[in-house]
Amino acid sequence: MSDVVIGRDVVLTRGSHVALAASDFTVPAGKITAIIGPNGSGKSTLLHAIAGLLPVTSGNLTVLGATPVLSQPRISYVLQYTTVPVGTPLTVAEAVAMGRYPALGFLGRPTREDKEKVRAAMDRLDITDLAKRHLTELSGGQRQRVYVAQGIAQDHSMLLLDEPLTGLDITSARTIDAIIHDEPTRGCSVVLTTHDLEEARAADHVILTAGRVVACGPPEAVLTSLNLTSAYGLGALHDSDESAPLLPPEHLHAHDHNDGHHSHGPQR
Repeated sequence: MSDVVIGRDVVLTRGSHVALAASDFTVPAGKITAIIGPNGSGKSTLLHAIAGLLPVTSGNLTVLGATPVLSQPRISYVLQYTTVPVGTPLTVAEAVAMGRYPALGFLGRPTREDKEKVRAAMDRLDITDLAKRHLTELSGGQRQRVYVAQGIAQDHSMLLLDEPLTGLDITSARTIDAIIHDEPTRGCSVVLTTHDLEEARAADHVILTAGRVVACGPPEAVLTSLNLTSAYGLGALHDSDESAPLLPPEHLHAHDHNDGHHSHGPQR
């Protein structure tokens, strides 16, 4: 199995702060890779580097066989939060269609194929009935489904998602989770950041971060008590109580959702 991302001695910095110390890691092709770790552990920084949004300070990082650059072809990146300026008259259909812009070129007109890919993406995210609604009229979960639809409408072989299931209503969480698990069947490599241990366990491959890559590989090899204690620094807190949870409650369960429901983690 080939790797679509290979990092060797990669160091990532934000200003003078080292966000990720020298680390080795890989992302396998056609699989789901979860990047998990505590707050400030370098998860999003690593995702930004893979997306080409942040240059590597030192070491070597290759993505799809090349050095990552901004607006890389074949890579679609869905942010956790996208702010829509108040008063922006952008409909759901128009927002999803923006995913086709890279393929259109300057002043290009959408072809029948472009329109079909937009329709298919909206159908997969169950937002076809919202096509004429403005983004500002939608709930947070509905907007996130729009942005994921925009991402998969783009020609891509890699889908990057920053905490895609955090804070969503149960319907949106399940819909997006289904996309995450369906994309590899279409030959796409999925990389997502998460705080949720169950989401990571449901992935094919895990990168555990704590200011560096603590471990990288299959979930059963990475999410061990030793590695998790190293990443979350809980060894000193629970030395005297073997029955105590390894992770704080917020990392053991999915986050509360806006409508009061809970996500129950990815379904295979």
